[in-house]
Amino acid sequence: MNRHLPLAALALAALSLQAQAQNAAAPNDAQIAAIVVTANQVDVDAGKLAAGKTLSKTVKAFAQQMVTDHGGVNKMAADLAHKLKLTPQDNPTAQGLQKGGDDNLAALRQLQGAAFDKAYVDHEISYHQAVLDALDQLLIPNAVNAELKALLLKVRPVIDAHLQHARHLQTELGGRGG
Repeated sequence: MNRHLPLAALALAALSLQAQAQNAAAPNDAQIAAIVVTANQVDVDAGKLAAGKTLSKTVKAFAQQMVTDHGGVNKMAADLAHKLKLTPQDNPTAQGLQKGGDDNLAALRQLQGAAFDKAYVDHEISYHQAVLDALDQLLIPNAVNAELKALLLKVRPVIDAHLQHARHLQTELGGRGG
């Protein structure tokens, strides 16, 4: 059952994003900032765990790329928030993402070897797809500040590239029987 916990947690976070997207009260820029920071930090944390735990050179390289890229996005977001005097505002979507990330880490810590690699990469695929959906349906359409919207539009292709990389890695891992 632990194996399915990361995807279940992600599904809850995705449902939270969808529910908020359908609510009349769209997130404001401060809430969007909190969602962005949380989403990136969740992936940084998972990447750090994977980079330290995997025995696969390709999974380790991917995990390190996630730490670098998502850490960089968080720095850009923090710099922009400071410039705009925008304090990220906690909200149910950011909280759901954090809970999903924490649950994913707990589940991943229980796994070893090929099972760990598969669970990590599978989660990265689901997570990046959910983030793309959130960008397209919730964050970009509701961002009011032009600079915040521009940042979201700038990072979207990077998130998509991560998704494609993870899908390739998933195929590669499956090809090795793991």
